[in-house]
Amino acid sequence: MTAEVMAEVALLPGSRCLASRGVLCAGRAEAKAGSSSGGAMARGSARRAGVPGSGVQGRRPERSGPRLGPEARAPAQAGSRLPGSHPRASGAWLPSGARARPASLAGVGVAGEGVESPGSCLLPEARPSPAVAPARVAESPDARRPLPAAWQHPFLNVFRHFRVDEWKRSAKQGDVAVVTDKTLKGAVYRIRGSVSAANYIQLPGSSTQSLGLTGRYLYVLFRPLPGKHFVIHLDVSTKDNQVIRVSFSNLFKEFKSTATWLQFPLVLETRTSQRDLVGLAPSRARWTCLQLDLQDILLVYLNRCYGHLKSIRLCASLLVRNLYTSDLCFEPAISGAQWAKLPVTPMPREMAFPVPKGESWHDRYVHVRFPSDSLKVPSKLIEKSCSPPEAVLLGPGPQPLPCPVASSKPVRFSVSPVVQTPSPTASGRAPLAPRPFLEVSLSQERSDASNVDGPGFHSLEPWAHVEASDVHTAAAGTHVLTHESAEVPVVRTGSCEGFLPDPVLRLKGVIGFGGHSTRQALWTPDGAAVVYPCHAVIVVLLVDTGEQRFFLGHTDKVSALALDGSSSLLASAQARAPSVMRLWDFQTGQCLCLFRSPVHVVCSLSFSDSGALLCGVGKDHHGRTMVVAWGTGQVGLGGEVVVLAKAHTDFDVQAFRVTFFDETRMASCGQGSVRLWRLRGGALRSCPVDLGEHHTLQFTDLAFKQAQDGCLEPLAAMLFVCSRSGHILEIDCQRMVVRHARRLLPTRTPGGPHPQKQTFSSEHEGPVSSVCVSPDGLRVLSATSSGHLGFLDTLSRVYHMLARSHTAPVLALAMEQRRGQLATVSQDRTVRIWDLATLQQLYDFTSSEEAPCAVTFHPTRPTFFCGFSSGAVRSFSLEAAEVPVEHTCHRGAITGLTATPDGRLLFSSCSEGSLAQYSCADPHWHVLRVAADMVCPDAPASPSALAVSRDGHLLAFVGPSRCTVTVTDSASLDELLRVDIGTLDLASSRLDSAMAVCFGPAALGHLLVSTSSNRVVVLDAVSGRIIRELPGVHPEPCPSLTLSEDARFLLIAAGRTIKVWDYTTQASPGPQVYIGHSEPVQAVAFSPDQQQVLSAGDAVFLWDVLATTESNQNFPVAPQACEAGSGIGPLEDASSRASELPQQQVPKPSQASLPRLGICARPPEGGDGVRDTRNSGAPRTTCLASYKAFTPARVSCSPHSAKVGTCLPPASGGWLRLKAVVGYSGNGRANMVWRPDTGFFAYTCGRLVVVEDLHSGAQQHWSGHSAEVSTLALSHSAQVLASASGCSSTTAHCQIRVWDVSGGLCQHLISHHSTTVLALAFSPDDRLLVTLGDHDGRTLALWGTTTYDLVSSTRLPEPVHGVAFNPWDAGELTCVGQGTVTFRLLQQRGADISLQVRREPVPEAVGAGELTSLCYGAPPLLYCGTSSGQVCVWDTRAGRCFLSWEADDGGIGLLLFSGSRLVSGSSVGRLRLWAVGAVSELRCKGSGARSSSVFMEHELVLDGAVVSASFDDSVDMGVVGTTAGTLWFVSWAEGTSTRLISGHRSKVNEVVFGPGEAHCATCSEDGSVRVWALASMELVIQFQVLNQSCLCLAWSPPCCGRPEQQRLAAGYGDGSLRIFSVSRTAMELKMHPHPVALTAVAFSTDGQTVLSGDKDGLVAVSHPRTGTTFRVLSDHQGAPISTICVTCKECEDLGVEGTDLWLAASGDQRVSVWASDWLRNRCDLVDWLSFPMPATTETQGHLPPSLAAFCPWDGALLMYVGPGVYKEVIIYNLCQKQVVEKIPLPFFAMSLSLSPGSYLLAVGFAECMLRLVDCATGTAQDFAGHDNAVHLCRFTPSARLLFTAARNEILVWEVPGR
Repeated sequence: MTAEVMAEVALLPGSRCLASRGVLCAGRAEAKAGSSSGGAMARGSARRAGVPGSGVQGRRPERSGPRLGPEARAPAQAGSRLPGSHPRASGAWLPSGARARPASLAGVGVAGEGVESPGSCLLPEARPSPAVAPARVAESPDARRPLPAAWQHPFLNVFRHFRVDEWKRSAKQGDVAVVTDKTLKGAVYRIRGSVSAANYIQLPGSSTQSLGLTGRYLYVLFRPLPGKHFVIHLDVSTKDNQVIRVSFSNLFKEFKSTATWLQFPLVLETRTSQRDLVGLAPSRARWTCLQLDLQDILLVYLNRCYGHLKSIRLCASLLVRNLYTSDLCFEPAISGAQWAKLPVTPMPREMAFPVPKGESWHDRYVHVRFPSDSLKVPSKLIEKSCSPPEAVLLGPGPQPLPCPVASSKPVRFSVSPVVQTPSPTASGRAPLAPRPFLEVSLSQERSDASNVDGPGFHSLEPWAHVEASDVHTAAAGTHVLTHESAEVPVVRTGSCEGFLPDPVLRLKGVIGFGGHSTRQALWTPDGAAVVYPCHAVIVVLLVDTGEQRFFLGHTDKVSALALDGSSSLLASAQARAPSVMRLWDFQTGQCLCLFRSPVHVVCSLSFSDSGALLCGVGKDHHGRTMVVAWGTGQVGLGGEVVVLAKAHTDFDVQAFRVTFFDETRMASCGQGSVRLWRLRGGALRSCPVDLGEHHTLQFTDLAFKQAQDGCLEPLAAMLFVCSRSGHILEIDCQRMVVRHARRLLPTRTPGGPHPQKQTFSSEHEGPVSSVCVSPDGLRVLSATSSGHLGFLDTLSRVYHMLARSHTAPVLALAMEQRRGQLATVSQDRTVRIWDLATLQQLYDFTSSEEAPCAVTFHPTRPTFFCGFSSGAVRSFSLEAAEVPVEHTCHRGAITGLTATPDGRLLFSSCSEGSLAQYSCADPHWHVLRVAADMVCPDAPASPSALAVSRDGHLLAFVGPSRCTVTVTDSASLDELLRVDIGTLDLASSRLDSAMAVCFGPAALGHLLVSTSSNRVVVLDAVSGRIIRELPGVHPEPCPSLTLSEDARFLLIAAGRTIKVWDYTTQASPGPQVYIGHSEPVQAVAFSPDQQQVLSAGDAVFLWDVLATTESNQNFPVAPQACEAGSGIGPLEDASSRASELPQQQVPKPSQASLPRLGICARPPEGGDGVRDTRNSGAPRTTCLASYKAFTPARVSCSPHSAKVGTCLPPASGGWLRLKAVVGYSGNGRANMVWRPDTGFFAYTCGRLVVVEDLHSGAQQHWSGHSAEVSTLALSHSAQVLASASGCSSTTAHCQIRVWDVSGGLCQHLISHHSTTVLALAFSPDDRLLVTLGDHDGRTLALWGTTTYDLVSSTRLPEPVHGVAFNPWDAGELTCVGQGTVTFRLLQQRGADISLQVRREPVPEAVGAGELTSLCYGAPPLLYCGTSSGQVCVWDTRAGRCFLSWEADDGGIGLLLFSGSRLVSGSSVGRLRLWAVGAVSELRCKGSGARSSSVFMEHELVLDGAVVSASFDDSVDMGVVGTTAGTLWFVSWAEGTSTRLISGHRSKVNEVVFGPGEAHCATCSEDGSVRVWALASMELVIQFQVLNQSCLCLAWSPPCCGRPEQQRLAAGYGDGSLRIFSVSRTAMELKMHPHPVALTAVAFSTDGQTVLSGDKDGLVAVSHPRTGTTFRVLSDHQGAPISTICVTCKECEDLGVEGTDLWLAASGDQRVSVWASDWLRNRCDLVDWLSFPMPATTETQGHLPPSLAAFCPWDGALLMYVGPGVYKEVIIYNLCQKQVVEKIPLPFFAMSLSLSPGSYLLAVGFAECMLRLVDCATGTAQDFAGHDNAVHLCRFTPSARLLFTAARNEILVWEVPGR
């Protein structure tokens, strides 16, 4: 029986086909066209079937065919799917006439038989059309999602299935042969050759086809050839049809990650050091089973969902037995039926390696499983990850990812888990203390994987070290993170979680242009920006503002650029061969595709106008010119770049362009040739233009000109070509002849013809290398070979310089703080001065005879010093035209130049080894002394060759030999210390040498030395002992390093990268590594204000530091903040984090990595919606100023604030009654008191003293202070409370109020201090009160508590940080300050009291510096805390210090003593409990006392520096306050800390209310959205987004659905809008409707639409369920949207249709009113209001916001407040179209709210005042209580409560029935 088979091809939705490509059927046998042997389908089936759209006529089906076997007698129907066949993979062609086999034979791997499935054909990939990309075919969501195939289960033998031995569906290249392996006793494939890329096996044979294998695991059975490299390439397709290449090789030295490529170094055997892990295969390489989890590789590293395996390439040099795919995880060491009952899946016999009897599998073979089990992602996370890339991931992202390491042990990778699940017991620990509220942390959701290679790229350098006889891997500290706001490629290494913020640097600006050439400079199609390369960075410069943005990812100089006509695609190529090319999304900066060019080095690129075609020109590896055409139409849709055609030419090509009128036509020019090209039929062909007499010219560039009639036909187009000789030829493209020839000459020849057209010219400082005319023709961009880039404005005839650049590498740099200037010296023999604000060059100095080598600024004068190769050192003045002062005391080139911080001394060193010292006290500086043979003679010039300590007392340098570092006195040059670097590493067999030196802050006394063995050694600058060491900082020596002034960050120049280390962490988590330079970095430096970093090499990069540094910071090294793999989930707070703490002995406190609350779990403060990390980062010490003095919060008051005399009205008679206060002033000190015996609990919040019942939560509010309350003190009888505040504009002195605790009334108001009161204390008998002024006032006052009269006042000689009465002697008072303890004895003579003073200095042995806190212990002991973290114990009778121990890493700001226990609180947030019962016995030993008897019992880490604390008598429990604004309840017995009071850490931006008023929500610049129970104001839920400010918030209306569907819409500073589900406590959706910060957001009345406004004035209308933005209104563009208000109203009376009436107010005093029906997509403008601008004298240049709201009691009214001529509320009638009423105000309004239930209007002012206006009667009442501008006020929907906010404090007011 013959078979009739219809040769049809089913085209899947969304895929496209090429008619000329055939399909291979994977049936039992194949048939060629016209043959009679078995087969169901022949080649060319698409052509025979006449596929629609192929353009080929269909043929009649072949009737002569093979006879069918007994298993399939009937002909198969077209389009049928066989039982057991796999579904169609995306983009695949499948035959419909394939024959079916029995079901028992449809699987693969059954009973050891690898039978091929009839449905497993090779799948051709879809390719775009050569010229123009076709339209995308609509498809269903499931059509492109491959499902697990039955025929691939339980496993698939890939080699057998695709018949590798026949080489029909596979391909081989080079030396590939079948050999017999003795170990396996069978045939294997040997692939060998010197070049891996030229010797390989490829599956499938054609790159246009796909394997379509859906198995999760790929098993590769191979053995590397000894002493050789090998490479394994896998092309894996994701579910969204993105093809990712995954490569494994022992050739790779480091892990690399891009959007489309993952490269893993495959370590085969153990080595003796980490450095030797990657390299040639060992001589005894064994057979290896490489098991790859393709699903987890894509998910963990790129956050992509695995679709199917597309292709495999096995490259030399290796032996390969077979490949298998399966959805099962097999154990390779287990096989056979005897293991069937084990709880593992044994390896099938067909896949197993043979093991002789009596031998172990692991002794003969190696098993590599990657990723390891510890890196596997939980199933819940896998489900989430299959959602769009913006899905919520609860917890930190993937963290440690290892490189694969071969193992011969039956164990798996033991590294930290990838994702911590939000379970308190995720790590197997015992359950911790319950949380008081639910906190959901959304830590910067991961963006698309393609961002990995764009501005959000983070890559890593993975290394693993393996012990031969131990567990097969010990550490693989790599992980990939993608941050939304990060704009710099950053690499972080290390085995534990990195420090925060991440990244810590962000590229702000680049000084430079060119690199490979200066011919690449383009206008954007809108003419607003210029695109140009700066070495490896692509810069987009806005010409009007000077703002830069960057495309980062190239690792070598960019050689060519091209931009399409719509500014959608940017193409770039880098210079290093083979040339790597990238395609970018120009608008987002995202790298869409990375591919290698067949051209060796690309020198020119050109896009077609639509962006579907890209052409490139360059030289191949033989030096021949090659032209390549790529199809790029599918790149933006997830497709690949396709090579359409290639052509070689013997003609020179200098420029190449694609025509704008026909995407298949091009033109080129070069030496003596102009050629026209055409792309047709997959080939590039060219023909020459007849140049005639001009055939000898050297043509350099060309351009097309459109005909004047606008015709786009080629016959109407003209081509202009220019030559080096000045000729310009006009060429007729149709006739291919020269029509006109012109020549430009430098000057007009005498008697020559006059020009007939107007010309413009501009002289340049070098040869012009490129010109480009803007699209409007009004600007001409020009670039010169000297590195200048600018444009000529043809209208004004003015030339504008955009960028200048050094033409050679930069050697050194220096910064000047006062003028913000930068000096650079370069190998181009120039010294240039730059303005750091504009990045523009100010001056340049050129030397033709000698080269500048080093440069430094004078710290105080506008002068800089420069050292030259001749040995001269010269000074240059930037102001006066002075003759440079020159000194030539050196004989060799200058290698180092530096000045002391005070500018008195200057030092220089030269290559001959001499060191010179200069006096710079006057402008005519002179030489003081010259010392020979001091400095290493042959050391290269380096910015870190000389180093001066921060206090200017010490000078360090490398010398007199490479192996020694010398420290001298800077004034006398006397040698103080000499350290032999070569002997520091005794384990090394190589002599080490020093490369660079750097001093740390003076308080640390550290000297940092980088060595030739790739280490940074930290030495004690006095003793020379090693303090710590950073090994393996970089494979190459570091020429420059520097430490920030707060000793937080260490900056190292490491090759072509910059590495930033967390210097404060002892067990460093590894550095963050920043790329961008294409040549080695020569110098790195912090700016004088520590806010920026500069790096110099090929160019100068300016980086913003995203973590603020503290100039007065405390410097001891703190332990690590977070430990990877600790198992602490993101939902845990301090109550759960502080429960498992070690107990150590002193004097060596714990070095364990304690979890630090607030660093990992809380966000930094945000300021303006832009990423701000002021409080983020690794654990750092807090500025001592928090312990020295109280710093009031900044109050924004107007000049009228002095006239305000408002106060809180009586509780019974006012319109408002204060109900609750949310927040605690962490800015104060000792501003919380608690008495356990009476239950009295009080703390401060702004200007209020809050007294709270801890049982019921009821609050009392004691008001009256005119400024923020700084401190509190409770009398020993607990009957009197004293409170003190800072200064205010209404009072000349600080207020001190004395309160009756029982009645809550202020009994006395006293004042004496002119500055802030820092501390209060009652005497033991409560007869005296002592008050201490801050460091500016330095006043100590004593008051009698009977009448509270001043009895004594003393002006202190130095700042005092603490004061306390002696508890057993009321007549003794003790103060602590700078290095002294002052005992004051009170002597009373009648009514007069005098103080007898006795000062005792702190012993030098203690080295404490400043004393910051004190408390009395058992008589006669006094405990003092120091700024360096020590606790000193004094004998008050003898007046001596007899004991001290190191109690903390940060300054001790609080000490409390009771019984035999001492509590210490530090600036790093540690609270420690000490057993000090034995200290009294040590007093008798005097100075010989040791601290070994002092033990630390407990330790807790809180969220900020400890500023207040109160404990019970047994010190078992207490309340502690921190600078983070949190009050904690601490129980030492349980080892827990629980939040009592917690407010926002920064400004509160919005308050919204849920349906039924059960809850309210607030958002803040700290990035948090908090949901509160309205009745108790307790925190219920917190949504946290790190490194972003939440600027606006909206709650969905009650009509949108059931209560469980309540949602919050929050707008952030990065332009994102997040939708949170309140019931599920999760983020539902994240969208980006705006490119800039959101400022307002509101739901429509039905809750199905979200309106959002941004700071640029755009209003976007989006669907909150789908995330799509379907309308954008730009009517307010140019001014920020301040308010969006929506109300439900039928709009017929306004003359329009709609269900919603809404308004938008902007900062330009404009209000627009709209009527909308979003279901019908209608939105009509109802009214447009513009209000007059204010007088500048009234607003002091700072405009208040423009606010508007609909009147709830009259729908036709609209109320507006804002800047204007008068301070008033304007009431506008929408129906009458006019203003109907005005309500005068005392000040300009900052906030506005209208009561829904009454005629009340609430207005907040910057003068810290709230006004309530009754619109019915016209009366008003004012309320005070806030400590800052009242920028927010909101009535609840029921009008029973009013919420007001001033900065981060929230006040809740009751509104009595009116």
